[in-house]
Amino acid sequence: MKEEYFKWHSPNLNRDIEMLVFGHAGYPVILFPTSMGSYHENKDMGLIESAKWYLEQGLIQIFCPDSIDKDSFYNKNIHPVHRIENHVRYDKMICHELVERVKNNTPSGKVAMAGCSFGGYHAANFAFRHPGYVSHLFSMSGAFNIKSFLDGFHNDDVFYNSPEDYLYGLNDPELWNMDIVLGTSNWDICFDANLKLSKVLSDRNMHHWLDIRQEHKHDWPVWKEMFPHYLSRIRFF
Repeated sequence: MKEEYFKWHSPNLNRDIEMLVFGHAGYPVILFPTSMGSYHENKDMGLIESAKWYLEQGLIQIFCPDSIDKDSFYNKNIHPVHRIENHVRYDKMICHELVERVKNNTPSGKVAMAGCSFGGYHAANFAFRHPGYVSHLFSMSGAFNIKSFLDGFHNDDVFYNSPEDYLYGLNDPELWNMDIVLGTSNWDICFDANLKLSKVLSDRNMHHWLDIRQEHKHDWPVWKEMFPHYLSRIRFF
C-alpha cells in the first residue's frame, strides 16, 4: 500500500500544513482527523488499514490533511471572531489547495469527504458548502453544532458554517445529487446530533442514509466497521 508524505506552506493559512496520502490511484477521498487530531491520526488508529483492499486495488486514494482545530474552535485564548475566521481560512485551504488539485483524478471531477467525530463535522460542512465538488459524504459519529465553541458569539461566518442553520436556505441542485451517509450508533455521544441533522436533511427532501449501529460506543472500532462499508458506495468506474 503506497504511502506518501507532503508538507507545504499554505497561503490561505500562512503556515505549514502536513498531509499523508495513501494509495497509488483511484477515487479521491478526503479524510479528516478527529478533534485536534493530526494528519497521521487516521493511520495510527487503524482507519486506513480498514480500507486497505480498496487502496491496494487502486480504487481509491485517501488524503489525510492536518487539522487546525487547536487554532480555531478549541482555542479559548483568542476571541471567537478569530476562531471562526481561522476555520474559514482552513476551509479555503482544503478547497483551493487540496480539493481543486485532486478532483479531476476521476471523470466525475468530484471527491468523497469523510471523517470521524469532529472530522465528521469538517467533512459535512465542506460537502454542504461546496456541493459541486463533492459526490459522497461519509460522516461517522459526527457532531455538527459549532456554537458551543464560540461562547455565544454569532456572525455570518458562524451561520454559514453551521449546517443545521444554513441548509434550510440552500438550493444548489448538487446537494440533491450527493450520496450522504450519517453513521452513528445507539450508544454514540453524538447520536442526537445525527438525528437532528437527519431531520434537517429530511425537511429539505435530501436523500440520505442514517446508519444507526447497535451497541457501539463513540470510538474507533465502529468507525473501522463503517468506513470500508461506506466506501463500497462509490462508483469507481
